[in-house]
Amino acid sequence: MIGLKESPWIIHYDASSCNGCDIETLACLTPLYDVERLGVINTGNPKHADIFLVTGAVNEQSKAVICNIYHQLPEPKVVVAIGVCAASGGIFRDCYNIHGGVDSVIPVDVYVPGCAARPEAIIDGVVKALGVLEEKQRAMSAMANSIDRTLYLRAERNDAREILALQKVAYQSEAELYGDDSLPALQQSLEELEADFDGFPTPGTPIATLIPQTSTPANALFLKAVVNGKIIGSVRGFEAGGTAYLSRLIVHPYFRGRGIGKRLLAEIEKTFPQVEKFEAFTGHQSKRNLGHLVKRGYKVIRTEKFNDAISWVYLRKQARTESLRP
Repeated sequence: MIGLKESPWIIHYDASSCNGCDIETLACLTPLYDVERLGVINTGNPKHADIFLVTGAVNEQSKAVICNIYHQLPEPKVVVAIGVCAASGGIFRDCYNIHGGVDSVIPVDVYVPGCAARPEAIIDGVVKALGVLEEKQRAMSAMANSIDRTLYLRAERNDAREILALQKVAYQSEAELYGDDSLPALQQSLEELEADFDGFPTPGTPIATLIPQTSTPANALFLKAVVNGKIIGSVRGFEAGGTAYLSRLIVHPYFRGRGIGKRLLAEIEKTFPQVEKFEAFTGHQSKRNLGHLVKRGYKVIRTEKFNDAISWVYLRKQARTESLRP
């Protein structure tokens, strides 16, 4: 954390400002203020940044870019909204093409008021952001140190909001892999996920078509991995015709490689002791997911095209041997 605090890297994006706040932000780099002497580096690569500075109100064109940049920043990360337009939409908030302030599309940690915001205020905002960054790093370290005390529990409907937020973060790597953000997991709304918990099978809908979509039968079961009260992983499944269909096995990127996904898969399989086989699916280029499933005994049974960029690979695993069957 010392390295982050003494040398924070920032990335700046103009959502659609009048250029006033942008000029003042750039003024922070000039010899008069020279924030680089304090270790603050302005980078153009979000994957190298710790702090995301956004100026201007968010319009219909910039909101997708903001989300894309935000999800590429590594954890922990801090968002700073600079100026009244970034905070609330400002005088443009009622315009037909304005979506709102930055917090209408991504979480904001620090607000810097002003029209235009002064360089001194912007620097103070970055300093405040460093404190938030330190708190987030401390919280993540505490969670990492408690990883051996991870709880694997059944998720309830009131966990839907947190699971959806985790789902959006976890699937960003898949979207980058395929260069396509049309994955159903990224398009799912909170209302749809809550309905999944309630269960709403459409009569006559083929079970196989339910897997990649958002619809989930009424006997669906959701599991969650919890560390220090925070959900860091999840998986869901349902049983039909002697087969357990598993999907959306997700783990927060910060906690990958710690065996959480393997444990979640093992736990969800245990919840269906009477089934004869398990089925799961993943994208054709998701080598990590495919390898993980194959190691657990799953075998590829078919591939179906989802769109021009993505094909679903379906895998099956026998739950019990022929000798154990009646």
